[in-house]
Amino acid sequence: MNLFHDNEVDAVEVRISELLVATPEGGDALISGAVSEVLKLLREHLKMDVIFISEFVDNRRVFRRVEAAPGQRVIEAGQSDPLEESFCQRVVDGRMPRLITDVARLPDAQDLPSTPFQVGAHLSTPVILNDGRVYGTLCCFSFAPNEALTQRDLRKLEMSAQLTARRIDEQHARERERATAAWALEPQADPLRRP
Repeated sequence: MNLFHDNEVDAVEVRISELLVATPEGGDALISGAVSEVLKLLREHLKMDVIFISEFVDNRRVFRRVEAAPGQRVIEAGQSDPLEESFCQRVVDGRMPRLITDVARLPDAQDLPSTPFQVGAHLSTPVILNDGRVYGTLCCFSFAPNEALTQRDLRKLEMSAQLTARRIDEQHARERERATAAWALEPQADPLRRP
């Protein structure tokens, strides 16, 4: 039993929770420095090349936050592509597993969407909001296979996706409160008053 490894993993999980549970003061929940730090921490801990948060918008996958190893940046925040032609959609609808140590060894690897770069290992999980809607995904991949990935690594990614969803839900709630407050301050027409 490797106690150091278990303690290290627990420390990573605690740090992720600390960073994502802190309520942001305002602005986009995914732009804060805490989210960038969490993505970097996850990418390094899982020994992956790229990690990102995507949002599903109008049948497209939009990359909202991207963290990549130095010299490995193959996607950028703001880029998008057709959702149906993504690994993300296949994970969300169950056509592809959430944890893949070697994409090339999948039985239907030849039927997967083509990518402009090699994908070896792949971890992905949906970001599900309070109302049950799928916001998008939290994904990471390496260019080479990674047989060391475990279900515990996937659980870490899932926990991070849940905490990310909570931040997004909190941001949406603040936006609704601001909109309601602004509406309440606007002069309302008196239905009994004649023009």
